[in-house]
Amino acid sequence: MPKRFRLTRRFSVAMTEDGYRGLRRFAAAAGLDEGEALSFLFENFDSVTDDELLGHRLRLFNAELEERKR
Repeated sequence: MPKRFRLTRRFSVAMTEDGYRGLRRFAAAAGLDEGEALSFLFENFDSVTDDELLGHRLRLFNAELEERKR
């Protein structure tokens, strides 16, 4: 029996414009709203990420983060 889909947690998030555009593009392609898309991504995080590429992308993001905040 499938689990009932309930949105039990609500939190405010701050996203970059690029990140939000990517989320909206993914949600639209998948036929989901943004909250459902985020739930899907985090519930299936290990299967939708490439471990080697994730580490590399995270290092690049962290290296640019302080400058992007200005």
